[in-house]
Amino acid sequence: MGISDTLPSTWAGSQGTLGECTSGTSCPEGAGPPEPPPALSEAKGATSSPLSGYRERHTPHKGFASLVWGAKPGMLFQKNRDEKPGAAFSLQELSWVFGYNSSLAVHSLMDGEERVLLYVSSHTVVIHDIPRNRQFHLQGHTNVISCLCVSEDKRWVATADQGPDALIIVWDSYSGIPVCTIFETQSEEGICAIAISQDAKYLVTISAATVQVKQKALLCLALMQFFEFQDYVIFNPQNPHEFVSNSKTQVIFYLWVSRDMGSCDSAWLLSPQTFKCLVGQFSQSVFHFNNTQALTGTSAGKLVVWDMDNPRTLPEELPAKPHGITATKMVSMQKESLTVLQVLESCIVTGDVGGQVKFYDGLLRLLTIYSHDKVGPIHSISFSTVLRDPPSAPPGSSQPFLTRNFILSTSDATMLHVATDSTNFERITEEAKKAVNAIACHPQEPLVAVGSHCGLLKVWEYRQTKYLVSRIFTEAGIQCLSYDPEGHFLAAGFTDGSVYILDAISLQSICKEFQFSQGPVTHISFSHDSKYLATADESYSVTVYRRVLENGSRRWEHLAGLDSHYKPIRSILFGVHPDSNEPRLLSLGEDRQLVEYDLKSSIKDCLVVTHRDRLEQDAVPLCLTWYPQLSTESFFLTANNCYKMKLYNTTTKMCRKTLLGPTYGSPLEKIQILPRTSSADPQQHYLVYITKDKVGLQMLPVDGNPHRSSAFICHPDGASDFAISHDGRYIFTAGGKERTFMKWKVNLPALDAAAFLGGEDMIPFYNLLDGGRDGKFFRELEDYFYYVQLCSQGIITLERRQVSTHIPLEEIPSVMRAIGFYPSEEEIEEMINEVKFSKYADTGEEVTEINLEDFIKLYINHRPALGLSMKTIQRAFQVLGYDNKKGDKVIDRGDFLLLLQCRGELFLGIEAQAPATATLLKELSAPEFLPLTDTFPQNATGKSSFP
Repeated sequence: MGISDTLPSTWAGSQGTLGECTSGTSCPEGAGPPEPPPALSEAKGATSSPLSGYRERHTPHKGFASLVWGAKPGMLFQKNRDEKPGAAFSLQELSWVFGYNSSLAVHSLMDGEERVLLYVSSHTVVIHDIPRNRQFHLQGHTNVISCLCVSEDKRWVATADQGPDALIIVWDSYSGIPVCTIFETQSEEGICAIAISQDAKYLVTISAATVQVKQKALLCLALMQFFEFQDYVIFNPQNPHEFVSNSKTQVIFYLWVSRDMGSCDSAWLLSPQTFKCLVGQFSQSVFHFNNTQALTGTSAGKLVVWDMDNPRTLPEELPAKPHGITATKMVSMQKESLTVLQVLESCIVTGDVGGQVKFYDGLLRLLTIYSHDKVGPIHSISFSTVLRDPPSAPPGSSQPFLTRNFILSTSDATMLHVATDSTNFERITEEAKKAVNAIACHPQEPLVAVGSHCGLLKVWEYRQTKYLVSRIFTEAGIQCLSYDPEGHFLAAGFTDGSVYILDAISLQSICKEFQFSQGPVTHISFSHDSKYLATADESYSVTVYRRVLENGSRRWEHLAGLDSHYKPIRSILFGVHPDSNEPRLLSLGEDRQLVEYDLKSSIKDCLVVTHRDRLEQDAVPLCLTWYPQLSTESFFLTANNCYKMKLYNTTTKMCRKTLLGPTYGSPLEKIQILPRTSSADPQQHYLVYITKDKVGLQMLPVDGNPHRSSAFICHPDGASDFAISHDGRYIFTAGGKERTFMKWKVNLPALDAAAFLGGEDMIPFYNLLDGGRDGKFFRELEDYFYYVQLCSQGIITLERRQVSTHIPLEEIPSVMRAIGFYPSEEEIEEMINEVKFSKYADTGEEVTEINLEDFIKLYINHRPALGLSMKTIQRAFQVLGYDNKKGDKVIDRGDFLLLLQCRGELFLGIEAQAPATATLLKELSAPEFLPLTDTFPQNATGKSSFP
């Protein structure tokens, strides 16, 4: 990709006016395609940026200079973060990112007093000012960033991701502006490696597809299957038309001969027989600064030296055929595996699994070593661009003095700063080495505790973003955390089934750990009075602990446990009994069972169950929380895997309302009511939720209006947990295997504004109908509605018609089926009860009829959120049917009728008199089998009328 001329003009004279090029690159309107590659002599010996040559050819308009044009190092942190552009319109603003992707490099942008690092956390690039404890976030990717590179002058940053709609983005690190975005990456799988040329004019990328594609300027070169999967690429710093890539066992050299064609110089696959010694796996490759050789590091501690048959020539003197490249030597450098290989000025630099950094001269003679006992396997080395004055060498000393400090990142998620004049290793940060699944906020103080599967437990003060205290558990990983309501204790559940109760400040154990769970502890929670602690584990058991008074002091003891579910437990929830101050405990499982326990009657090793209720007929409930007291009736709220939210009476467990929940790609995984701030409207409440990869807010009361909720991508690889600050101002999300967690600042007025812009009253619900308020579907619904009124008064009558806007409740199922929605008997009962008792708590009277507007809301909230897909019908045929002689999936007519009459909701004879059912049974009586086809009977709206 040629970017030398397109990058600056993206922001020259016009800010943010982007068009779409034919190549899928976001570029300014009117900007042409990249120019042909310039001659090497134009940039030889100099480090330039995409702005090189721009000043001479372009003059910005007076008073309208480009933000990129005027950007300077460090200007990112001169802005007030509260005045970040667009923050007023963002429902949740990313405030801080904790942790980073240790499998990608960490880069030093500035050193000294202005020490600034750049690294990747999940789908976000973080620019971190270490001394001043500030962060700036480059956000634009929707998938986890898979690779990044930085230009020689540290100004231009290129990032790429893997997954659906993968992107390549080039950023200006001075201003934080994305100056170029490539949407078409030649591969649906995305990019696995990327590099930028020494003169910052070209990018080369390697796709993550099975058949990989090299991209350079306007050229794509397919690497067929006889090449191994390449995962590393780098340019020749002295020739931007030449680069090298390698896999674990293969090295490929490339030479860009012309704009229209690229060639592969050599593809080498070394074996132990090549040099009669162990080669090992390749790690990284570089071009030697002598311009005649290349080097590749191996896991056996060796360097492969590649020589070319002819010396390098300038682009205008390139031969007709590519250069021949041969592996001439295998130099044994050390016993430890080499993980990093770089060229710095006139030195060859290596990093290894032992944490050592070694410098060699051009003949691979050792110059100096930097090492520390507590440094793990080195993953990246980044040298500062700031040149220090070298100290005077002592008389007779041959020790070289480096003039650049550097940053080390290790594979065990540690960053270190090395000052070369003192060989001092300064630990910058040490993050989780494994998945981060546990997070909890203190109920009174601005503290957040985070636990990971590596056993690391950290507590942060989140207002000033200061690390306070940590503890490492070596026996097992931390799976869940919970503070007690008084803020004295922090309970932790572990992957080995153990439970620790810690002091909330010092993290020291206040009693011996408990070991009563047979599997990893998945949920943990305290009662409102801090007298009980309950856990759930992967063996489907609920275990309860309690505080007791013994010899004048309080201690914790195990009360009882129970295998109360037969599928995974999704939630455990403490509450308060309405007629007393006694704690109330509920558990919800994927077996659709809501189990309530009697803690007062429970004794040692006997946990008493008071109620066991089935909440769902077909859907699977995923989460549970108490609903705010918005009316005289008390509810708890659930969300299921069909994108529905349901309100249940806390006493009778009757489903009182079914509502359409947020539909952002995956169902709600966890929900929690947002604590109200002191300035919040006392009548307004909000719900916080996470889906598979998003965090969102929902306005309460829930009514099915999609404009009253919003969500943002927080962890593309999966959000594992979340917590809310005690004042409701911040949301913290844990990224699971991404090994990160994030702090989000809540902006409630923005959600209120979005809900207002979505329309009031019935407008949002009309828009959810096919064709809207003026569409054919709405007119048909009106016809059915009025037809029911005629039927209820009698079709053949001479009496004066009493036109009404309501229909009887018992006619709701008929109209639902007429418009293509076929609810089960249990769903019909829930719909009728929802309307019948909607005002009972306030007036004591039952509702006997429903108007058209309320019917539309009922239809939208109860119908399948994503419709009935062909895949669902095919799955039913695969489960119920078999393959006939032709290989088609069919269902035997007799078996199908038997299933209708004997399984699930009974299909009784009287129901067969219904018109739709009679038609179906008549069709079934003709052929012997019911085949699976792509066509089903449809009603006038085009909806499937297959029952």
